Amino acid sequence: MATRTSLSEVFPLHSRLNERGRLEVGGCDTIELAREFGTPAYVVAEDDLRLRARAFVQAGQDSGQEHFHVVFASKAFPCTAVLRVFAEEGLWCDVASGGELHLALEAGFRPQRIVFHGNAKSETELGMALGVGVKLLVVDNFDEIDRLEGLLAERGGAAQRVLVRVTPDVRGETHEKISTGQADSKFGFSVAQVPEAIARIRAIDGLMLKGVHAHIGSQLLDLDPFLEEVNEVAGLGDFPVWNLGGGLGVRYTEDQPEPPAIEEYVAAIVKAAQAHGMGAERRLLVEPGRSLSANACVTLYTVESVKHNVSRWVAVDGGMSDNLRPMMYGASYEAHVADRFGGETKCVLAGKHCESGDVIVRDALLADPKPGDVIVTPATGAYGYAMANNYNGVPRPPVIFCSEGDARVVLRRESFDDLTARDVPGEELAPDAG
Repeated sequence: MATRTSLSEVFPLHSRLNERGRLEVGGCDTIELAREFGTPAYVVAEDDLRLRARAFVQAGQDSGQEHFHVVFASKAFPCTAVLRVFAEEGLWCDVASGGELHLALEAGFRPQRIVFHGNAKSETELGMALGVGVKLLVVDNFDEIDRLEGLLAERGGAAQRVLVRVTPDVRGETHEKISTGQADSKFGFSVAQVPEAIARIRAIDGLMLKGVHAHIGSQLLDLDPFLEEVNEVAGLGDFPVWNLGGGLGVRYTEDQPEPPAIEEYVAAIVKAAQAHGMGAERRLLVEPGRSLSANACVTLYTVESVKHNVSRWVAVDGGMSDNLRPMMYGASYEAHVADRFGGETKCVLAGKHCESGDVIVRDALLADPKPGDVIVTPATGAYGYAMANNYNGVPRPPVIFCSEGDARVVLRRESFDDLTARDVPGEELAPDAG
């Protein structure tokens, strides 16, 4: 049987099949990683994260926009070690909850490089943002303006820079659940409501309106919706700050269309912004999420069973507890036996959970899979870890960083004891006498 000798761009940068036919990520043999650290496991090529961050930063510098900032959407991979890499590379961070704000601060982001989002921020979260002095607070609704007015009055003398989030009624071609720019959205003000929101913000002592934020969705593979977004928000006024969101898509399987390159995306956004009056002296922000991290990570599993009824079912030791995207969005992935690429056996790669929908890859082509084989699914560095859960009492996997042949655990595997760590002690139950 022929085996593959090269890898697609779905895998982390500089991944390869070594002389033994085994996948290497960050110079580390994935079979050895599975033996040393167990499975399931998120394996991240640290250099991939850094290189993509640098590509975004360089594209901004090359664009001619004097103040261009790359803001990592932390929801894509809210792991402290991942955030720390992006902080070290000079990126900003966007957060959408008090928990994400805590993670960003712990990872080393200064408050002056944090943007706080959210459509339902609590008073506690708003107070936390004001207390640490986040750079930009994105105002989503009129209730939030009222809360901020009360909090600022209590604090006295405090000031907060804000952006108004606008829903520009622009829809990109993506899954309904990750489309955010349409008119009927839970996010932001409609274009018609923006003047009233601006007037109310400007009437409150301590709120400093700096500009506008818009975001139209995620996993977009066409630049036209981004350009339409710029066109729609440009008429809202003249502001020193424009946050145009993110949403640049990635490839999850080799046969999916190739997304625009980072350089192409940034150049197109900046050109459109400048053509609509957002000149080079303005502060321009973009919020890449998955395009910074998705392809930097693979997930390793171990095959537990193989059965053949109508289909050939290959069941592994993870599933919807470590990658919920196929079940939530019908997201497509590819899978391979980590030391036998180029398989031709059509299989359903299923998880271990008590749900018929717990299927990771519906039409996987694997090389004669057997119990004990290590399976790899690439492009899991966005929303895999972020949506990880403990369904069926399954502990969440570790995150392992690999670079130049060295591997280190940056987030340990959960234990069974972790599952009960938050239990509140109470009276012990009497032993069952029956």
